Amino acid sequence: MKIYYSLLIALFLSGCTKTPYRLTSHFSNDLVPPTPNYAEEKNWAALPHKSDPADLVPYKSSFVDLQKEAKVDVFFIHPTIFTSKPQNQYQWNADILDSTMNQAIDQSTILNQASVFNGSCSIYAPRYRQAHYHAFITQDLSDKERSLAIAYADVKAAFEYYLKHYNNGRPIVIASHSQGTVHAKKLLKEFFDRKELKQKLVAAYLVGIATQPDTFYEIPACKSGDETGCFVSWNTYARGYYPSWYNEGLNTAISTNPLTWRLDEDFASKEFSKGGVGLKFTFFPQAVDAQNHAGLLWINKPYVKGRALIHTKIWHRADYNLFYGNIRDNIAQRVKWYLKTRK
Repeated sequence: MKIYYSLLIALFLSGCTKTPYRLTSHFSNDLVPPTPNYAEEKNWAALPHKSDPADLVPYKSSFVDLQKEAKVDVFFIHPTIFTSKPQNQYQWNADILDSTMNQAIDQSTILNQASVFNGSCSIYAPRYRQAHYHAFITQDLSDKERSLAIAYADVKAAFEYYLKHYNNGRPIVIASHSQGTVHAKKLLKEFFDRKELKQKLVAAYLVGIATQPDTFYEIPACKSGDETGCFVSWNTYARGYYPSWYNEGLNTAISTNPLTWRLDEDFASKEFSKGGVGLKFTFFPQAVDAQNHAGLLWINKPYVKGRALIHTKIWHRADYNLFYGNIRDNIAQRVKWYLKTRK
């Protein structure tokens, strides 16, 4: 038991504490990784018909992988894992043939985030030439835009392949985190907003990036836990903390409380929590409380032994982990309501 709690605390203390590498070169078209072919299964981090970390359920949980009987798909776009010093010639965008990078993706975001949907959805998660973390902090807008354009081109190509070869008219959930949400918003605008495909949208989970109320024309923010055709979004911080970039969009962002699925600022105690996931993919009950506050999702220290030692302010890396049980329950609720109302 002592080891179990020390692992949980290790996860919480690790939240965004490592300083990402800053690139020193400018973007170059001559140093772009090869374009992926999504007809090749190796270019997908998760597919419902192959074995991958998205099939797993947390240790010590009662959850079950039900992808084989799911009537809905989720298209999941992973966050930035390319944060360290590049180990090859590709500086601004990751090479999807990089086995070390792929393992890091699979054992972090695919395991801890994409798997939350396997109780209700078949999971499709493409590998893509993600932009390096530096693209989000550089002052050179040209470098940033070109790097992100490469990444989005892959996400778009993967989604088009998914629609043509995998979807077969099934309802769709769009889910993402951090950089993935940057691309997910573009994807929703291009394929769903004011488009026929919007009728197939169960919901969008746009987590880890400030998302404004007017981001879309016809896809509103969800106001309840069973609403469909809408989006949810949150960014998690310690209670009372305002990041230095707060006034750059977070202050006006949509914030959904994932314990209540409402937009109000009512406090939700830990009794509303249906469990979180810690290090080693271990489930623990009544993980956190939560409260929306002016565009932020504030939490008190997670309710684990040794919580007095936790001093994390930015909980970005745990946006999914902390609310794993509630997200899993919520997507089941939205899928059930969507299928009922669409009959």
